[in-house]
Amino acid sequence: SYSFCTLLDREAAKMISAKTLTQEELDNPKISPEQVLKFTGPTDGFLCSLAANRYGIEFMSFKIRDIESGAVLFQVERGEEDVQNQGGAVDETAARTIQYDFPCEFLKYRTVGTKLVFTVGPKPVPNFRMIERHYFRDRLIKSFDFNFGFCIPNSTNSWEAIYDMPKLTPEEQEDIMKHPFETKSDSFYFVNNELIMHNKADYSYQA
Repeated sequence: SYSFCTLLDREAAKMISAKTLTQEELDNPKISPEQVLKFTGPTDGFLCSLAANRYGIEFMSFKIRDIESGAVLFQVERGEEDVQNQGGAVDETAARTIQYDFPCEFLKYRTVGTKLVFTVGPKPVPNFRMIERHYFRDRLIKSFDFNFGFCIPNSTNSWEAIYDMPKLTPEEQEDIMKHPFETKSDSFYFVNNELIMHNKADYSYQA
């Protein structure tokens, strides 16, 4: 069954609203890992701005595969030119939101693997951590917490992670398939427990 939090945790989760944060608070967020681990639903916006990424971290490629079969389920790559040409006005929502359209079989996978390749700017990146919260209709169904560790300046890094998929009943799987893009996730990236990046995703699982 779905995972629910206590009423106290629900109230704690409601305390942070992107709509009430000032630009200064978005540029220099004071959101902690402990806070996001209490969230019981997707946030109503981004809890930091693109400017909060003062370590110059850029995601270059991302791949999702089924661990058992090795089949690639999703893959995207960016070239150096894409990064260099992203100057000027940027749609912060579009730049940090992705929609996944997976086959319904995805819900039956037991484990999937991801590989993220990213570059780092001129500053060292200590204690790089990602917390990812997955929800269906504002109900938490899975939470992941990964630590990459230290990244040296001006480096290209590869981050591989194994996800144990949530155990869903046939009824829950059917409900998720009937409501495309109502499954959502928030990915929070921290350096030394300071929030520097926040991305969102919507998911569809169709036959």
